[in-house]
Amino acid sequence: MNLLRPDEIERIERDHARGVSARLIVDVFAERGVRLSEATFRKYVQAGLLPRSRRVGRKGKHRGSQGLYPVEAVRRINAIKKMMAAGLTLEEIKSSFVVLKNHIDLANRELGEVFDGLERILDERGDERHDRELQSRLRALKEMAYKLVDEVARLGSAVTAKTDLAHEPM
Repeated sequence: MNLLRPDEIERIERDHARGVSARLIVDVFAERGVRLSEATFRKYVQAGLLPRSRRVGRKGKHRGSQGLYPVEAVRRINAIKKMMAAGLTLEEIKSSFVVLKNHIDLANRELGEVFDGLERILDERGDERHDRELQSRLRALKEMAYKLVDEVARLGSAVTAKTDLAHEPM
């Protein structure tokens, strides 16, 4: 199996930082000869192996919206395919760190949205002296929150590491 190399994954993550469509992900793996259908992709999402998409409007009149997946889905599929090639079943993969990592990444994104929202509100207000104090508290909380999420990720990785493949970076 010809999986993606780390430098290829990093390029995709850079080029599609705002998210990727299921079709693009399927095509990336198809180009490598890795079998992945959109139905299998959806199955992985439903099983909790991949993060869920978010709806993003398309530019132009009556263009609707499309689901974009966090770009780390590419890295996860690569890890899942590597684990499957080593003989792990989907159930074994589900009990690895992959599912927990989805929850941790979601928590991290949600925290980012909360902090961004609070920063926007503070920027729009006019009470500079009081707002400086609140901004300082917000920065401290943000730093603590992200450190906590990182520590949870490290602990989760250590707790669920069963094989070298399960310990691969997601």
